[in-house]
Amino acid sequence: MTTTDDYAQYIASLPRVLAGAAVLYRDTVGRVLLVEPNYREGWALPGGTVESDRGETPRAAARRESAEEIGIDLPPGRLLAVDWTLGSARPPLVAYVYDGGVLDDGRLAAIRLQEEELLSWRLVEPAELTAHLPGPLGPRVAEAHRIALSGEGAAELENGRRPAAR
Repeated sequence: MTTTDDYAQYIASLPRVLAGAAVLYRDTVGRVLLVEPNYREGWALPGGTVESDRGETPRAAARRESAEEIGIDLPPGRLLAVDWTLGSARPPLVAYVYDGGVLDDGRLAAIRLQEEELLSWRLVEPAELTAHLPGPLGPRVAEAHRIALSGEGAAELENGRRPAAR
C-alpha cells in the first residue's frame, strides 16, 4: 500500500461531524425571524447544511441558505455562536449562527419562501424562542440573540448552552 492509500484509509476512518449554518434576523422592534420547515416539527432560523464536500464554508452556507429559503441574499454579519450538538440518529452537529442584523418592513415584505422546504415564517418575541425551537436549538438561538444585542464576542455552546468550566 502506498503512502497515499494509507492516508486515504486514515481519513476514511476518522469520525464524522455534520456542519450547519444559520442567520439570526431581527425586525425593528426586536423580534426574531423564524421559518417553519415542512420536513420536521418546530421552527428554525433560516439556514441549513454546510456543503463542505463542495468547499463551502459556514459563512457561505448561511448566506446561500438564507437566499434559497427566504430570498434574502446579504452577507452575514459577525459570528454569534458555535454549538456542538449531539444527536441520537445522526453524527454530532456543529452549528454556526451569524448575525443578520435588523430587517426593515420593506425587506420583510419581500420575503419569498422556498416552498419545497418551508411552510411559513413568523416574527417571534425573544422570550418565546425556546417555546418555538425544539431541543438545543431554542437555547442556542436565545443565546445568539442575547449576544447580538450585547455586543459580546461569539459564544461556544454545547447542546445549546455554555459548557461548564472544567
